[in-house]
Amino acid sequence: MPLERPVVPLPGGGRIAADFGASYAAAAIVAFLFAASGPVAIILSVGARGGLSEPDIASWIFAAFCLNSVVSLVFTLAYRQPLIFLWSIPGAVLVGPALGHLSFPEVIGAFVATGLLMLALGLSGWVRRAMESVPMPIVMAMVAGVFLRFGIDLVLAFRDALWIALPMSAAFFVFAKLNRGLPPLIAALVVGAAAIAALGEFKPPAGALFALAAPNFYVPQLSWAAMVELVVPLAITVLVVQNGQGIAVLDASGHKAPINAITAACGAASIVTGLFGAVSTCLTGPVNALLSSSGEKSRHYTAALFFCLIAFAFGLLAPFFTRVLLATPGAFIATLAGLAMLRVLQTAFTASFGGKFSFGALVCFLVTVADVAIFRIGAPFWGLVLGLAASWLLERDRRHA
Repeated sequence: MPLERPVVPLPGGGRIAADFGASYAAAAIVAFLFAASGPVAIILSVGARGGLSEPDIASWIFAAFCLNSVVSLVFTLAYRQPLIFLWSIPGAVLVGPALGHLSFPEVIGAFVATGLLMLALGLSGWVRRAMESVPMPIVMAMVAGVFLRFGIDLVLAFRDALWIALPMSAAFFVFAKLNRGLPPLIAALVVGAAAIAALGEFKPPAGALFALAAPNFYVPQLSWAAMVELVVPLAITVLVVQNGQGIAVLDASGHKAPINAITAACGAASIVTGLFGAVSTCLTGPVNALLSSSGEKSRHYTAALFFCLIAFAFGLLAPFFTRVLLATPGAFIATLAGLAMLRVLQTAFTASFGGKFSFGALVCFLVTVADVAIFRIGAPFWGLVLGLAASWLLERDRRHA
């Protein structure tokens, strides 16, 4: 079997408690706030435009968080590194137009078929060999292009909500300079919450906030139209775009991601979550980047474990938490995520343009930032393709340098 071996023995409760700390809790909280804000809003938007009912959307969110957090917890423990699986955001965007002419059971049939395809590829060992042949500077340029929006959103937050973004950023840099006491991200979170309260910007919707998720089980319907339109694009967005980002950011933090096992896990999880209405499972790039952005490499896994606990609870209380998060100003989440991403962006740019394949990396970066989808496949994939083509034409001699 080509699957990578887990790290044994598994850490016990005492070891996990000793490795855990405030900075890892802070990273987990920020990563959760990111995952539960913008990406959830995308699900809500896609579901509403596609004519899904509230129970359908709630079931989607339940499966995306609860079921994927179980997979994430198992893999994080087994490989002793952050391995958080959530759902493919580009995949969700692909599903939106499909729901205009396909039934939800047909779309779910495509989710299950995509899962079977990824499971077979992961068990074959082909994915690791393919990804290892791609120069890392070009992959990191794709990561930089995708993550650049977080840095830009941080700057735009000063324009949109100065008295939230400014005190949060000031608190972050002051505590980062002091390098003791409260972790910088926690300081920014606390100051931001205080600013929102002082400005009266927390605006919950009318009615009861508390509600529990009630997942639905769907019987998939096989449709050639759905297979042709969704299966290959979904597999590409997961394996190349989403997993490529996640693996690259882990590599940049010193972790050796188990690529074949990740691919197989995405396939198996996509089958299960698809039956509850969730789009294909992937290794998330931004969340794993946040979890591995600070602290000791050997202790990053504890941040991921804490994230799994929060994500599982969020899935159970999806309607409640979604309403609460959407009641906070967008600048709050944008500032928090942007501050957390600064070091990740710095690492991505250094890895992309600091050595070989810099021209191919530049092409990849520009295409990714342009964010133009072709054949319903997102720009990050085409960034990789065109970056590799440019490197092959002009930098072939550097492969052996």
